[in-house]
Amino acid sequence: MMTRFHPASNPDFMPLETLRELQWSRFQKILRHTWQNVPWYREKLKSYDVKIDDIKSLDDIHKLPFIIKTDLRDTYPFGMFAVPMSQIVRVHASSGTTGKPIVVAYTKEDLEVWDEVISRSLANFNVSDRDILQNSFGYGLFTGGLGLHCGAQFHGVTVIPMSGGNTERQIMLMRDFNVSVISCTPSYFVHLIDAAQKMGVDIKELNLKTGIFGAEPWTEEMRKTIEREAGIKAYDIYGLTEIIGPGVGAECSHQVGPHIFEDHFYPEIIDPQTLKPLPDGEWGELVFTTLNKWAMPLIRYRTRDITRIHTEPCPCGRTIRRIDRISHRSDDMFIIRGVNVFPGQIESALLAIEGVLPHYQIILTRYNGLDNIEVQVELSPNQFDDTLRSIEAVQKMITEKIQHTIGIRVKVQLVEPNRIPRSEGKAKRIIDQRS
Repeated sequence: MMTRFHPASNPDFMPLETLRELQWSRFQKILRHTWQNVPWYREKLKSYDVKIDDIKSLDDIHKLPFIIKTDLRDTYPFGMFAVPMSQIVRVHASSGTTGKPIVVAYTKEDLEVWDEVISRSLANFNVSDRDILQNSFGYGLFTGGLGLHCGAQFHGVTVIPMSGGNTERQIMLMRDFNVSVISCTPSYFVHLIDAAQKMGVDIKELNLKTGIFGAEPWTEEMRKTIEREAGIKAYDIYGLTEIIGPGVGAECSHQVGPHIFEDHFYPEIIDPQTLKPLPDGEWGELVFTTLNKWAMPLIRYRTRDITRIHTEPCPCGRTIRRIDRISHRSDDMFIIRGVNVFPGQIESALLAIEGVLPHYQIILTRYNGLDNIEVQVELSPNQFDDTLRSIEAVQKMITEKIQHTIGIRVKVQLVEPNRIPRSEGKAKRIIDQRS
């Protein structure tokens, strides 16, 4: 089995004192590099009356201002670049569905870091050069496809650059190419399971052993559904376009939350309301500082992802810290009758009920000034063909389960199989018709 990191030198197992020294050394360099080469950031520090010489240790990082997503849109396209274009070898961008896209850039050295963290992620998943990986993340400007592809090649894995879509062909290649690992969004893999059943293909009988899922929040209940229906181990790979792409963190074989590769990406947790730093173990918003990204470094970038940093060591022995898997984002939250609701809460409630498929949509409406929420849920074919009394019992069970979870009563509509639109990328869970 080939591995890029010998256990004795694997940075995942670095002594904590050595890790902290490395983080501080890299942070000093990247902070000065950003200040010297990004005029926008110099002006930002000046407006906050902060000097980089005020930062004497990593404990002082909270003195620095945050960077948020709108800052990246406001400096579109190249205003956050910290090196000349002649040193930039690749550019990616977000979809830009809510405005201008966020543009990110990479030097040759940045891509080497990206390859490294993807390789470390694959090592976490016990993926080796004996594996065949079907990469069904989208290629192009989206970071998922090319990021995972190049890192997997660096790791020595055989890569099938399938990209998203063309579902029947996906299943054909999984079967004919003896694919052992697949990477895509969890919602798309659930769609692949459904499509395979219609084609008469039992995914459990294929060579598929490992699923690498990310790019959207997903719950522990979704993981259990995938593992049960496909007979695989389902792992979370965590990343953000703004930071580097996939590979900011990855679960290990114990599946107890992604380990953050914090020798490259320094994590903080803040209170999203007060913006004050929180200690490890407290739930809050995840903030990242890139320690080793030169084309477009980010200092204290607010991710909007809600999680916590675990205080207890992982059974795997890695010294880099881990977080809870991201099940919701602060900007995914919607408010109904004064109650804060996250889609992940509804997903957890649904998938706790036997026979309910992980296909659902949340419809928000407003009538006479009052906000209403309807959850449309697919039932399995066998259940949908059941008696009316049985279907009504399931509907009541779902309604009560959701009410118990989020604290308010919602309307539940059961729909026939394949009624909810399938997505080849990130699933669209919320349809907000209140405007």
